[in-house]
Amino acid sequence: MSKIQQAFADGKAFIPFITCGDPDLETTAAVVREAVANGADLIELGIPFSDPTAEGVVIQAANLRALQGGVTTDKIFDLVRDLRRDITVPMVFMTYANVVFSYDAEKFISTCQEIGIDGLILPDLPFEEKDEFLPICHKYGVDLISLIAPTSENRIAMIAREAEGFIYVVSSLGVTGVRSEIKTDLTSIVAAIRANTKLPCAVGFGISTPAQAKQMASLSDGAIVGSAIIKILAQYGKNAPKLVGEYVKSMKDALRSI
Repeated sequence: MSKIQQAFADGKAFIPFITCGDPDLETTAAVVREAVANGADLIELGIPFSDPTAEGVVIQAANLRALQGGVTTDKIFDLVRDLRRDITVPMVFMTYANVVFSYDAEKFISTCQEIGIDGLILPDLPFEEKDEFLPICHKYGVDLISLIAPTSENRIAMIAREAEGFIYVVSSLGVTGVRSEIKTDLTSIVAAIRANTKLPCAVGFGISTPAQAKQMASLSDGAIVGSAIIKILAQYGKNAPKLVGEYVKSMKDALRSI
């Protein structure tokens, strides 16, 4: 069992997404520690990119703030090294294929292994092109995490059968962002996943309230939340960590009630 699956071993998993370096790396470290202390089961760390095609305006703005603040991939690697001194929950990077290519894929993924990153999510990497990275990920024991979206349809079974770590179920069409209502028929998507793999799956995109998190996790194995957390960071900056911790606790408490 990969370390990522351990995040789902004790009930429904809550997975916060945090853009590294927004507003600075010290705040990112504090936010991660608060999130874990308040029940986060797996941490998704976003490596900023100038053209984050899967992201809505909230996370786009966070990417811009981080890049303008001078964040680099090497500085983020150092951040993870620091976090791993006391953080034991699984951590994954969410970024874009060009970030990995430009750094050098083997160097990037081997460093992930060295610093304790358990998986890699590349939302702009088509399933059919995953072999660009998969052999290197296997070489260094880093799970290449697949996404399944409402548009995956007849490809769900194929993606699920070859997935690793966990499956990221995209709740809605379009980009990330808070949504007042999620109308996708996730029940049939999750049923198709379950028919083809024993891997856990978690739902992301659009979840912002404890009620939504409970609803999505009751259909799957967990909930992923990004934009709602980034909004707290955008509003409170360096004072955000404690507030993010309180928010994570409210979400995790909702999942514990399932």
